[in-house]
Amino acid sequence: MDSKFCQSCGMPMAADGEMYGSNEDGSKNEDYCKYCFENGSFSSDSTMEEMIESCIPFTMEGGEMTEEEARKMMQEFFPTLKRWKLA
Repeated sequence: MDSKFCQSCGMPMAADGEMYGSNEDGSKNEDYCKYCFENGSFSSDSTMEEMIESCIPFTMEGGEMTEEEARKMMQEFFPTLKRWKLA
């Protein structure tokens, strides 16, 4: 089974759709999570760098990464995500 990640913030999303964002018509959006995409548009008009900075604390929550490690990992991963490929 392939892991699905939000194509904006990189958050893992389960196949049950609970974390999926919503399209303008209320249907689920399988590309983006509910925190990044709601009612057919992005929740914030941030840059990739701003998104990385806002995601660092969440990435560090498990205590498995330092701030520097989290930032480096996201700087490598985010450019592969759909939202930031278009930028």
